[in-house]
Amino acid sequence: MPRIKLKIEYDGTNYVGWQVQRNGVSIQGEIEDSLKKIFNQEIKLYVAGRTDAGVHALSQVAHFDIERLSINTEKIFRALNFFLKKKKNKITILESRIVNKNFHSRFSAKKKYYLYKILNRNTQSFIHENKVWFIPQKINIEKMKDASEFFLGKNDLNAFRSVDCQAKSSVRTVDEIKIKKESDFIKLRVSGRSFLHNQIRIMVGTLIQVGKDIFKETDIKRIIQSKDRKNAGPTAPPSGLYLEKIIY
Repeated sequence: MPRIKLKIEYDGTNYVGWQVQRNGVSIQGEIEDSLKKIFNQEIKLYVAGRTDAGVHALSQVAHFDIERLSINTEKIFRALNFFLKKKKNKITILESRIVNKNFHSRFSAKKKYYLYKILNRNTQSFIHENKVWFIPQKINIEKMKDASEFFLGKNDLNAFRSVDCQAKSSVRTVDEIKIKKESDFIKLRVSGRSFLHNQIRIMVGTLIQVGKDIFKETDIKRIIQSKDRKNAGPTAPPSGLYLEKIIY
């Protein structure tokens, strides 16, 4: 039974997220529907990391198993794109290939990289609408960089997860955080093996409070130690978040 790995890019704006849900159109559901059209059978996708409604992916990874391949493996992504485009989806399959049976899109992942984009200027941009978090106020990048160092390493990040998070443990390791300003954009890159529900968005929202001088840099350490969500900053909008790449 071959195992097929897919590399996927999508604009998450008009979807309820990756996971199939009753209340709207999901990325998983649209791809599985297209797979059914190709192989004439129900196929379940397993994904590296579920993204929420409005969150984008530059290189998401998923896999599926199938009893018998009816088309060349390298043609699967083209066939998927044909059916996805027919339904006007903003989902592109970048690659399809056979992988070892020991490969698992989620459990084999060694590191995930997320990018968060902020438009920091006086005026809104319709070109970047639903692709960034627009913040017109002045942001102190250097203070954000200093504050971000408190997140590095292994910590209990209970204060930085959604109340809907179902993870049994809130202990996570953040490997690296990079923050830089490029023209009118502030870009935050966060890497680690796994993350809690809304963890990155709450981290970003809290760091922005530091950049606005609402929090001090050292407040991050205090918030982490409190393990209480109410002490952290707001959850940043999903529009600025991108699953950038996954290392296996």
